[in-house]
Amino acid sequence: MGSLNTATIAGLLRPFAEPTPTQLEQTAAYLNLLLKWNAKVNLTSVRDPRQMITRHFGESYFAARELLSSEPAATVIDLGSGAGFPGLPLAMFDPAVQVTLIESNAKKVAFLNEVIAALKLDNARVTRQRAEVYAGSADLVTMRAVEKFEAAARIAIRLVRPGGRLALMIGASQVGAAKQAVGELTWSPPREIPVSHSRILLVGTKPGGNGPDKNQPD
Repeated sequence: MGSLNTATIAGLLRPFAEPTPTQLEQTAAYLNLLLKWNAKVNLTSVRDPRQMITRHFGESYFAARELLSSEPAATVIDLGSGAGFPGLPLAMFDPAVQVTLIESNAKKVAFLNEVIAALKLDNARVTRQRAEVYAGSADLVTMRAVEKFEAAARIAIRLVRPGGRLALMIGASQVGAAKQAVGELTWSPPREIPVSHSRILLVGTKPGGNGPDKNQPD
């Protein structure tokens, strides 16, 4: 299937957010790369470009709007970034936020680096390693569609600095398991993701801290 123009992309994204013209151009370029690479490397099981926009970009822009518009975050870690969601759209949404993508798969890392270069995202970087051994921390840690969810959530909370937030993009049926896995957080009410079947954004705040860390993750 072919790619989409920016007007079509804007219409598909409208339920989630209203990206700027620059963000729409970046989204179109990102989509082209995703379609190209996905034909050779299994980055996503979604094959239709319209569904890629709503399921991946739309949900990620919604998360960016919810997480970055109302509360500041200088640093973000996207755990198990895969094809770059939601981490790269967060970097596209706010150029002032420093985003680190943690991904252990070499082919996915190569894809992420190509997207970052093509979109000139100076505020995004990829680290190829497992999250268990990553030494940095951030104001905001995001996680979406990762394997072994409960174990990954326990790893994710270690990467959240005191006073920072953990944001999980999960199914509504997983809320109880998430809260049990990382019970020390103060949880906000789940936020329903538009145009989705029972998918939610669940955000918890870690005790302690004095505001956003102004330094990039280690």
